[in-house]
Amino acid sequence: MEFLYNVFTVLHFVGWALVLGGYVASLRTPGLYKGVFHGAATALVAGIVMVGLAEMGDFLSYDLNMTKIGIKLGIALVIAVLAFVGKRQGDKIAPALKHSIGALVLVNIVVAVFV
Repeated sequence: MEFLYNVFTVLHFVGWALVLGGYVASLRTPGLYKGVFHGAATALVAGIVMVGLAEMGDFLSYDLNMTKIGIKLGIALVIAVLAFVGKRQGDKIAPALKHSIGALVLVNIVVAVFV
């Protein structure tokens, strides 16, 4: 069970790396890379699976902070929806929408590390 948890942790990190990297790479272009949505969906699903595995198993050396998980879940949902909307808009994406994705990813990372 711990191995499976670690696999989904890696997928979670790779998903957020895709979102942040896609955002940074698309700063000088009018559109948003399609990988941003796929990365957000991967990170969202992997995070949900990680919480489920952690609740089922007894392998973590700490208790889960459900407040932190709820905040991260809400932010991840907003990022996934914004990325989906941005993907659908193509090159006509508003700069505020693009920058809000980048800002929310950074907020999600800060919550993960400091809360």
